[in-house]
Amino acid sequence: MDGQRALGRYGEDLATRYLRERGMRILDRNWRCAEGEIDIVALDGDCLVVCEVKTRAGTGVGDPLEAVTHEKARRLRRLAAAYLRSRPGTVPDVRIDVVGVLAERGRRPVLRHVVAVGS
Repeated sequence: MDGQRALGRYGEDLATRYLRERGMRILDRNWRCAEGEIDIVALDGDCLVVCEVKTRAGTGVGDPLEAVTHEKARRLRRLAAAYLRSRPGTVPDVRIDVVGVLAERGRRPVLRHVVAVGS
């Protein structure tokens, strides 16, 4: 696995643990369809959460959360709809969250969770 993929996987692992610690139930990780991939699908009470995880080793290219543009949020909404179509009977309440992970070498990772992006 190359460095970028390993860093992304590390961030997704941290985000999964973080979401679980906040009471969410993880339903899927790296769910794929023809339209793309959802990093984490979780249940927060009765709400289905589609979670994008952005991990950076530094801020040279910007904060991890800045990587989720309006276009990316629109794509995540389309992916959420595809996920619901693939799971008949899934909860109708849906939101898009983003977890940004800053994993600088020699420092403790910093996670920031933005709830309901683009709502």
